[in-house]
This record gives sequence, structure tokens and C-alpha cells, in this order.
Amino acid sequence: MAAYRADDDYDYLFKVVLIGDSGVGKSNLLSRFTRNEFSLESKSTIGVEFATRSIRVEDKVEAGRNLVLHTQIFCIDNTLTGVCVSLGNDTRVKYRAITSAYYRGAVGALLVYDVTRHVTFENVERWLKELRGHTDSNIVIMLVGNKADLRHLRAVSTDDAKAFAERENTFFMETSALESMNVENAFSEVLTQIHHVVSRKALEVGDDPAALPKGRTINVGSKDDVSAVKNAGCCSA
Repeated sequence: MAAYRADDDYDYLFKVVLIGDSGVGKSNLLSRFTRNEFSLESKSTIGVEFATRSIRVEDKVEAGRNLVLHTQIFCIDNTLTGVCVSLGNDTRVKYRAITSAYYRGAVGALLVYDVTRHVTFENVERWLKELRGHTDSNIVIMLVGNKADLRHLRAVSTDDAKAFAERENTFFMETSALESMNVENAFSEVLTQIHHVVSRKALEVGDDPAALPKGRTINVGSKDDVSAVKNAGCCSA
């Protein structure tokens, strides 16, 4: 895949979520992918971050040009979870509503842990359960071991993470937002796999994925879906 910055010119729109414990580097992964920026002074996200980017798929051609995928990426911090636990039932109900809205329509997810903090890897299972509880079974999930540049501080082995990914049927990649290692690859792989799912679902109902009518929403599962083909002459699907 190649960078494609014209965010108003795309074929498909996909919603992707970034999840994982606080401090694992989600915000820097987001800024590295969408703006090619990294901040050493990045602070924990309070609430939700949002960014977009379009990517051209070089080996996919539709309507006489390379396919362009546009992604809306939502990054949430888990500090709200702690607030909900400490403030009681009413706040827990509100958190569940926020969580449901955050996940709604997501067709891809990057589940991030910090390779230097084993507890963040231990919590991956909880995040995965929450993700699957709010999304369709067809969602594309990438397990991401971030901060791989801190080799001397590694606390989670690559083999352990690979084994977990295989057991849970997710993709896996180690990244470094600081060194820009595999960040592009991780997001691009998720988007490519989402497109494969969309194309497969289109074929199952007898459509030609290369000739889908503009403006048609493509459901990859039974839940609400934000993935769509862009409506010609309109800013959103």
C-alpha cells in the first residue's frame, strides 16, 4: 500500500478502533500513521482521539484506477474504566453506553500492548473480550506489540504474543511508533483484510466487488457497520 492523503477521494470507508491499556503508545501509533509524527511527551488520552487517513492499494484496480481505502480511526483510553469502578453503578452504566457507541460500526481493531510491561499483555484478553462483545464476529483484529525499539527492557516475548494471536485467531505484529517500525504495515494489513472480508461478503450475495454501486453500504455482519462505498459527489457514504 502507498500513502494517499486526499481524504475526500476514496472508494471505501472503514471504521477502525485502537484499544489497549493506558500508556502502551496508542496515541503515538495514531499520530505516526496519520501525520507521521511522534511525541516523546505524549500524555494519556482523556476520552477519545480521532483521526483519518486514506491509502491507495497498488495491486487493486477498480473503475480503471487503484483502489483507495479511507479509514476513520478512534482511539480510546481505559482511564474511564477506573472512574466507573470507583464511582458506582450509575457511572458503570454510562461507561457501557460510551463503550457501545465507541465500538459501534467498527470493522477493524488494533489491540495494543507494551512489550516492556507484561501487565499490558495480560490485559489483552480482557480487551479482546470487550471488543468481541460489542462488534461482529467478522471484525479484523491485529494484536500489536508496541515499543519494540526498547529491546533491553522487553518483558513480553514475541513467541508468547504469536501463540496468543494464533489461539485467538488474530493477526500479530510488533511495532515501534518511535522508529516508525511496522506502523504503516500494521494499519495497512488491517485495511487490506477488511477489504477482503467486504469483497467476500459481496461475492456471497452474488455481487461483483469490482462493480459495486456507489453509495451502497456493505454489511460485513449482523451489527451496524460503518464500512461503505463512497457515494459519488458526496462527502460521506
